Amino acid sequence: MVGDSPVSERIAHAQELAYKPLIEWVQHTPLHTDVLGHSLHPSLTEVTTGCWIGASLLDLAGGSESRRGATLLTGFGLLASLPTALSGAADWGKLSGDERRIGAVHALGMDTATFLFAGSLVARLRGNHRRGTRLAAAGNLVMAGAGFLGGHLALHRGTARRTSVAESN
Repeated sequence: MVGDSPVSERIAHAQELAYKPLIEWVQHTPLHTDVLGHSLHPSLTEVTTGCWIGASLLDLAGGSESRRGATLLTGFGLLASLPTALSGAADWGKLSGDERRIGAVHALGMDTATFLFAGSLVARLRGNHRRGTRLAAAGNLVMAGAGFLGGHLALHRGTARRTSVAESN
């Protein structure tokens, strides 16, 4: 299991060392709010994943006339990935134990997917649509696995739940 793995603990420790100041900062921003009663991160993931899945659907079914749209969706997904990752990092900074380790592997997977989509965008902008399509397909596969771990945390383990301001008054 991912949560019990010593490799996961090493990944979590490395991420903590690398991102601690950023995590502490973002925990004091609107990206880490209790107002909704749940984390903002799961809602933001829908924008990122929607853009990237949409780009791949255009790649598969749209033909050459859809290349511009796929390129735009890839870029918009990359833009959306920044607040999505920041809000997720803020949430992760509050986790411990198995959830912390699972979240670390989720984050590593999503970082990998993001780099694959960045490569896809560069390839597309350089006119190599075939390479861009392949990198996006690989990014979607990695994103699906990492997303499964994130969904497990949020839905099964309840890490996205928050006490809303209304409930605390």
